[in-house]
Amino acid sequence: MANKSVHRNAFTLIEVMVAVMIITVVIMALLQMHANSTHIFSSMKEQTKTNQYSSFLISNENYGFEDKNIHLYALVRDFDLQDDLRRELKKIKIKMLYKELEAIDIGNQSNDEEIESSSNLVLEIGESLIQTDSASTALMRFRIR
Repeated sequence: MANKSVHRNAFTLIEVMVAVMIITVVIMALLQMHANSTHIFSSMKEQTKTNQYSSFLISNENYGFEDKNIHLYALVRDFDLQDDLRRELKKIKIKMLYKELEAIDIGNQSNDEEIESSSNLVLEIGESLIQTDSASTALMRFRIR
């Protein structure tokens, strides 16, 4: 009897190892993409919260024009808030920094004699920076002195 060549329909060990390596590389890349997107989402969530805190500063004209460390609750003390939100805001300490960018004397620029004879009006343009432990945001502020 002659030796007949028998063909088997199976994978060799090398083919299986190459396939496992390719699958491993793809899974590692997917895990890395997931970790990056989770980190970006977490950062965006913190920045969104800080931006919301800055809206409290806009609605309260007594704060934002000085450098001070306060609890966030001081900005919204007069608002009608839910108790759980009120407790959360009492825990958050913020640092407010104010930098005057420009002061424009608008009392002297008027041609109207009545305005010139009254007190000088100064338009102050500044930047309020709100910093929490995890993020910060800045606002342009305007006021008349």
